[in-house]
Formats: sequence, structure tokens, C-alpha cells
Amino acid sequence: MLIQSELLKMDNISTIILAISLIIIMLGMGLSLVVDDFKRIFIYPKAILIGLINQILILPILGFALASIFPIQPEIAIGIMILSACPGGPTSNLISHLAKGDIALSVTLTALSSFVTILTIPFIINFALLHFLQQEQIIRLDVVSTIIQILVITIIPVSIGMLIRRYNESFAVKMAKPVRVASGLVIVLVILGITFKEKDNFASYFREAGLVALCLNIVTMAVGYYSAKLFKINNKRAISIAIESGVQNGTLAITIAVILLNNTSFAVAPAVYSLLMFFTGGIAVYFGIKKSKIS
Repeated sequence: MLIQSELLKMDNISTIILAISLIIIMLGMGLSLVVDDFKRIFIYPKAILIGLINQILILPILGFALASIFPIQPEIAIGIMILSACPGGPTSNLISHLAKGDIALSVTLTALSSFVTILTIPFIINFALLHFLQQEQIIRLDVVSTIIQILVITIIPVSIGMLIRRYNESFAVKMAKPVRVASGLVIVLVILGITFKEKDNFASYFREAGLVALCLNIVTMAVGYYSAKLFKINNKRAISIAIESGVQNGTLAITIAVILLNNTSFAVAPAVYSLLMFFTGGIAVYFGIKKSKIS
């Protein structure tokens, strides 16, 4: 009983740390946003609309298709669906910047999708839980409670960051880099923690999750890029749409798995994805720079 109590206490501590970590990351994102970022929807509505359709509709459909096609365990399939339900994160903005994309469009898509997915995440995850788990294992997310929790750990910190930026811009600019660095360290520690907790299953999970997570990343980036080109959107914006479509907020996905669903095995696919996306992000940066030199 004492050992179980200690393990429960450790789980509670790690859950609190993860929640605080995501709040810090989202606060950092807010420090980089201004109200004008949201006004861009009127400046280039076509690019915004295509980006949001890719992220909010096409991404979950592709995620479900891949999770159904690949012979993976239900825990991995649910992890892939959690990822597919999540918006882009600060990492997508950084990759878009390095790849010579339209950083303003990238930031706007991240901000808008973060607000919209508050409403879509509970429904997508409930669908995944019902579809991939056996009847006796089914867990249901309370929609209203989930929306409130995601609001608290994502949108409120972003809003606070924006307020800080509005009333003390020099402080916000100065703090943006340290917060990004801290965020990167935190996600590494979180992934290591999940690896340790799931050490008995992680090797098999990684083998299963690695390929499907990589496919999700690559396929959604390709769909994002070519759908933008199909509608004659310029190359800089097409690159940003591709990256926003294919680089999801892995930290939010891990937080949903661990805090809302209380299941670290659901967090393995997002953890693996969070590692792989830096590799594919590097390839996107290479091609983005190459395209910018040609044009």
C-alpha cells in the first residue's frame, strides 16, 4: 500500500509538472502574438481558410485512416488520433521561419487553430476511444469539462502572454527566447519521463508508433503544401500551410493523454512524434530554403 501511495504521489507530481510546462509553453506563444495576428484573416482569407481546413478537418481524417490501416495497438491508434486533434504549436512557427515560409501566416494559423480545436478535440478523442477500444475498456471524455480544462491550460496562458506583450512589449520580447528554451527542455524531460514509465512496453510501442507517426507527419505536410498550390497560393504561404498542417502541438497531445485521460500509454505516439518532427522539420527547412533561392 505504501509503494502504491508513493507511485500515486509521483504520478500526481508529474501530472502537475506537465500541466505547468504546457502553460509556460502557451504563455511563451502568447508573448509572440499581437491582435494584428488575428486581423490577417481579412488580409489573406484564402490561405487562412485552406490552412484551417487542412488542420481541423483533413488532419483528423488522415490520422484515422493511418491508425486504421497500420496494424497497431489501440493505445497507439488513440495516441495518433489525439495528435490529429491538436493544433500546431510554437515549434511549427520556428520551423516555418527557418524554412523561409510566411511567419505571420504561420503564427495566425497556430493562434486560430488553438482556439477552434478547443471545441473539436473532445469529439475527435471520444470518437477514437469508442472506435479503437474494446467495449469493456471504453473511457468517455466529458465534453464540457474537457473544453474548460483545455481552455485553462492553453487559451488563458496565451491571452495572458498577449496582454503582457501589449502593455510591456520590451519585457515580452526579452522573455520570448528564455521561455522557448525552457519549453524545449521541459518537453525533453517529459518524453524521458514517459519513456521511463512505459519502459517495459516502450520498445514495442516505438516500433509500432514510429512509422505511423512519421507517415502522419509527412503525408499531412505534403497535403498541406499541394492543397495550397492547387489554389494558387504563393510558395512562402504554401510552405507555412504545409508546416502548420504537419507539425502538431505534441506537448498538448501528451498533456491530454496524461492529464485528461490519465494514461501514459496514449502519450507514447505523441512522444515519438515530437522527436520525429524535428527530423522532418529539418527536411522542410532544407526544401523551403531551396525553393526560396529558386524563386
